[in-house]
Amino acid sequence: MRQLALYLLLLALGSAYGAAKDATVAELKARLENARSEDRPELCMQIAQRQLRNADTLYKDGNVAEAAAAVDDIVTYSEKARDAATQTKKHLKNVEIDVRKIAERLRDIKRTLALEDQLPVERAIRRLEDIRTALLQEMFAKDRKKEKK
Repeated sequence: MRQLALYLLLLALGSAYGAAKDATVAELKARLENARSEDRPELCMQIAQRQLRNADTLYKDGNVAEAAAAVDDIVTYSEKARDAATQTKKHLKNVEIDVRKIAERLRDIKRTLALEDQLPVERAIRRLEDIRTALLQEMFAKDRKKEKK
């Protein structure tokens, strides 16, 4: 009987994890609005990563306008992740690493695009680098209390 209960518990946990992992961008955006401030950076980065995959697929399929909108979402939610991480002073390093990886992937995507389609991606890369710079400055800023002593 205990083994059956344990099995059902593991099955429920596994399916809950799978459902959370397969959540759509719209579901993640809805969860973000009601999320605690500590959970917002992670949710924002999940949205940005999903939109990165969407943008890559859309560019490959030739849907440039939709892909450009997905790239804008990447930047928007990366900025929201930066703001939330800065506000809570948590997840700064994780957000910075994720933003760096997204910027690298966007550089790879940019190289495959026609010249006229590269501009929105280049702007997004620059804005992501600005986000990274702000995060690094926040992470390595000297504590003001220490300076006064």
